[in-house]
Amino acid sequence: MQKTLQASELEAQVSAVLAGAGSLPDEADKVAANLVLANLSGHDSHGVGMLPRYVDAVLEGGLKPNTGVRLLLDTGSLLTLDGQRGYGQIVGEQTMELGIARAKTQGSCIMTLGNAHHLGRIGHFAEMAVDQGLVSLHFVNVLSRPVVAPFGGADGRFGTNPCCIGIPLKGREPFVLDFATSRVAQGKMRVAHNEGRLVEPGTLIDELGRPTIDPGVVVVPQSNGLFGALLAFGEHKGYGLAVACELLGGALTGGGTWHRPTDPSVRAVVNGMLTILIDPARLGTETGFHAEALAFVNWLKAGPVAPNSDAVQIAGDPERAARAHREINGISVDAITWQEIVMAAHKVGVTLRP
Repeated sequence: MQKTLQASELEAQVSAVLAGAGSLPDEADKVAANLVLANLSGHDSHGVGMLPRYVDAVLEGGLKPNTGVRLLLDTGSLLTLDGQRGYGQIVGEQTMELGIARAKTQGSCIMTLGNAHHLGRIGHFAEMAVDQGLVSLHFVNVLSRPVVAPFGGADGRFGTNPCCIGIPLKGREPFVLDFATSRVAQGKMRVAHNEGRLVEPGTLIDELGRPTIDPGVVVVPQSNGLFGALLAFGEHKGYGLAVACELLGGALTGGGTWHRPTDPSVRAVVNGMLTILIDPARLGTETGFHAEALAFVNWLKAGPVAPNSDAVQIAGDPERAARAHREINGISVDAITWQEIVMAAHKVGVTLRP
């Protein structure tokens, strides 16, 4: 049976657990708000269901509360940053604040962030940039259990490696494209498994490399102790983008790439992110940019709507619709995920209602 809570109530409970795990009040509130915003946006994979893993990572020492980003190199429009295993929601925002300020004065900023704990929904960082009129591009790698198979491969070799692009649209809601390079996010498989649902064909292979629709193959060890794997979207094209994210988000940032055996007991999730910020106002093309961007989006939306579709949408529309709905109707958490959250709270001396 699902548990449904209003966003404010859910934030308060998550913040209490984070505080129990050692975060100071401001950090606990910010991380909780970020997780709940992911749920509000329809991305339960990156929402409060991550809390049990965060608690375990803190207890194991792989996630360090109350740790900020460290500036390693500053050449003006180039910044190199180290997340120092702090909460990604915290060091990610600190990184974006530095980069946005720099792009506003320099016209652009290229930043590398390595060694951050799980950054969460990357679209949040793009939204920070477009709110300031900036274009943003993000390439992210994931150092954790490798859950995605290479094209033509039969086991997991890298992470879900998200890519995100934010583009402001003058006078209307922005374009925010945020996606895992796997066909679906690993967290969505956790949610499906907890809810007892099967998934679409073409999404997964089992521990022997065979196609399957059981999300459990990438959530819990199978009979031989191995896991299955997700597949990249778009066959070789999505796979190629995933490799680019690993090389840019991992190798270029200094955070490292995945090339070692898996230890399923380690709960920390470490991200590297390359971010590129551009201020259209400093390029000399701002007027044409805004006019052409709006003309194209209007052209898309003016076209006929396909059968079984409500409207032509652009990236960011589904998230905005989900927020409007869930802010009124609340956020539903499946029974297993809520029980996992309750158990995580118990580990740090916090009691939540089951």
